Amino acid sequence: MTTTEKDTAAAADPAPHIRPRSALAKLPRYVAGKPPAAIDGLQGYKLSSNENPLPPLPSVLEVISAFQDINRYPDPLSTTLRNELSTFLDVPAEDIVTGGGSLGALNQLLAAFAGQNDDGVPDEVIYPWRSFEAYPISVGLAGAASVQVPLRGDGTHDLEAMAAAVTERTSIILLCTPNNPTGPALKTAEVEAFLAKVPADVIVVIDEAYEDFVRDPEVVNGIGMYRKYPNVVVLRTFSKGAGLAGLRVGYSISHPPVTDYLRVAAVPFAVSQLAETAAVASLQHHGELVERIQGIVAERTRVVEGLRELGWRIPEAQGNFVWLALGEHSPGFAALAAGQGLAVRAFGAEGVRVTIGEPEANSRFLAICATYTKGPLVS
Repeated sequence: MTTTEKDTAAAADPAPHIRPRSALAKLPRYVAGKPPAAIDGLQGYKLSSNENPLPPLPSVLEVISAFQDINRYPDPLSTTLRNELSTFLDVPAEDIVTGGGSLGALNQLLAAFAGQNDDGVPDEVIYPWRSFEAYPISVGLAGAASVQVPLRGDGTHDLEAMAAAVTERTSIILLCTPNNPTGPALKTAEVEAFLAKVPADVIVVIDEAYEDFVRDPEVVNGIGMYRKYPNVVVLRTFSKGAGLAGLRVGYSISHPPVTDYLRVAAVPFAVSQLAETAAVASLQHHGELVERIQGIVAERTRVVEGLRELGWRIPEAQGNFVWLALGEHSPGFAALAAGQGLAVRAFGAEGVRVTIGEPEANSRFLAICATYTKGPLVS
């Protein structure tokens, strides 16, 4: 074959021998929330990604706009942020490991503690389902095996079934509270009872991405559990309450037997210096953030009460979103909302998650629900 013929063959089949890992074929694709479609005469609103509808605080925007050291690598340990968090949360800075959002922090944990062992047998990671859709992707990419435990009918974790699913191969258990996308949060008493059933060498992750919006005093506080149980790891993020989703900054809190390995598995420079600076400023102006977050909580209350007045049956909502268990009608409802300038998030034929957004967006959502006739209604 001449050089010209080889070049032609390569162009027709540019990578005939390149193959991805077999695990990729078994994994679902992450589906990001879509923006609203443009509709003449109608303001569009994105209620599909659980984003904070408000920008960062003015004081945070000020430090972001003044930032210039983009040409320098960030501190790989995010020392300034960890020290600020240490004071704010009253935990040792050594127990905090930052990551690219709470998902980045989770991926570091999976890389360190869950995967395929020398004998070729994968560790098992137990988590509720449906829950955060990145869980099966992250677990699979780590080389571990997913053990999905179905939620109960009210959208809550079935902790008894999760405890019963533990085997000698279980390395990590994920608890998502409030659960995304259904909304309920775990109570302190039930988590304590659950932890009593879990072997001490199994890591229990309390994923609190939405903890800023929790108002039920009985809901578990992950840091309280971390103080009492050496195998508990807490995940938190600045993406939701602080409105820094685009900067990707989160963290885990755990004891030295865990953090020592997390620092080995941590992605170098995962948190940019800009993101660290913005997160520190958010903590330093936390009182202003609380006022903003309370406004979102008030809107959540209005939406939940409005839905229930309409006769809709929805799970408890402790995050910045509500869940409509519409089943096979989910795609149709999402399309109806899209036609009214609202982008919401349909999960197959299971349900629709709707983020609490701007007041006008929330009112439009309630208006759609007022005329929708396919449930889920109180019988």
